[in-house]
Amino acid sequence: MTDKNFTFDVVKVNSQGQIVERSRAQNKYFFENLTHEVILEMVSIPGGTFIMGSPEKEEGSEIQETPQHEVKVTPFYLGKYPITQAQWRVVTSFPKVKHELKADPSEFKGANRPVDSIDLLEAVEFCNRLSEKTGKIYRLPTEAEWEYACRAGTTTPFHFGETITTDLANYNGNVSYKNESQGIHRRETTEVGYFQVANTFGLFDMHGNISEWCQDSYDVYPGGPETICHRDDYWLNFRNCNILRGGDWRVNPIGCRSAQRSCCRFDYSDYFCGLRIACDFQ
Repeated sequence: MTDKNFTFDVVKVNSQGQIVERSRAQNKYFFENLTHEVILEMVSIPGGTFIMGSPEKEEGSEIQETPQHEVKVTPFYLGKYPITQAQWRVVTSFPKVKHELKADPSEFKGANRPVDSIDLLEAVEFCNRLSEKTGKIYRLPTEAEWEYACRAGTTTPFHFGETITTDLANYNGNVSYKNESQGIHRRETTEVGYFQVANTFGLFDMHGNISEWCQDSYDVYPGGPETICHRDDYWLNFRNCNILRGGDWRVNPIGCRSAQRSCCRFDYSDYFCGLRIACDFQ
């Protein structure tokens, strides 16, 4: 694979949601031509060490996000965007590895919207089919990789800073996180890259829009308390759950923080479940 340079806009906001810094940044990526019209862009994520989890004093911090702990991450690639419906449709035409895939499972239709209504097994099958087709190792990111990539060197609740606004991300803007004005609640997904701002690694839509499956089963952090995972109207033992990260179009800003952890059964799918894929360095 040959990496190329790309540039993108990065913004920082204060606790009122006002943009206090705007800059252009650069990173490397490679792309797969899935068809002549559909490409997959994979961003280079450098290795490093970071503090995973949220400080107890962070607004909205939950017990399963503690204690904070140091994690080392090796270099990898991560999708610039969540997987779109166009990308999903192409890969479903590739030879089956283990599980059947529906070509058009999404509740909210649109070629450039993120694919939704995907369970974990389908997300893994997508990665496996793409791996078989390309000869590369595509997979779901680990939970640590996901948070490391989302934070992109930041320690604030969001990579944008102390809060987010609905000018920067798709979530339930009827609720404020800090001192920002209330925004809007779109009640559906938006096209990937809609807000045209990224984090300093060049990743878009890391907060809100669609929740993204990770490969890890839900478990407590080292030294953390035993917890259970709540999803909708029922309780699940965390050992039967897999991690979802990033929040989505339905949730309050608290649920879109860099450290926020959600989980569902591996065979659960709904219109907030999607994926963003990783690729190993080779």
